[in-house]
Amino acid sequence: MDINNLISHYGYAALVIGSMAEGETITLLGGVVAHQGLLKFPLVVISVALGGMIGDQLLYLLGRRFGGRLLKRFSRHQARIRKAQRLIKSRPYLFVIGTRFMYGFRVIGPLLIGASGLPPKIFLPLNILGALIWALLFTTLGYLGGEAIGPWLHHLDKHLKHLIWLALAVALVIAVRWWMKHREAKKPQE
Repeated sequence: MDINNLISHYGYAALVIGSMAEGETITLLGGVVAHQGLLKFPLVVISVALGGMIGDQLLYLLGRRFGGRLLKRFSRHQARIRKAQRLIKSRPYLFVIGTRFMYGFRVIGPLLIGASGLPPKIFLPLNILGALIWALLFTTLGYLGGEAIGPWLHHLDKHLKHLIWLALAVALVIAVRWWMKHREAKKPQE
């Protein structure tokens, strides 16, 4: 069984599972694979949106159940946590949708939202909307990236050889600079 056949058979399930844990990279790769014609673009968007939504929903529920105890452990960050919770109360729409796009907030964001007491009837529709926007944006970026790297992937062997030579050249330059720097440092001060 070749890789293309595996992707065609299990790709959507892999996207759902992968986007629950780590979103952007999986979503971008899903877009590239859709560009290659192995998966259908709309189904890639739905798969990664579903995975992202499920992952955030689980984290939100953990935050509702255990959030207070979990957040108390971050004593150094209590001021930031209170500020985020005030923002959640005043602008829940912005925070729930925006959390998905804030680097470093992918896991802690839904936990904070759950711990803030935001009702599920508000969180769930916002989570679905945010997941769809996020999935469409990153899948589209991956699809457009597939346009650029698609031809390159077909000639990977040739490019791999060039990349290895480039990496060796960069490593050599770094090694020579390091050696010269340490040689200068060892010279006696006059």
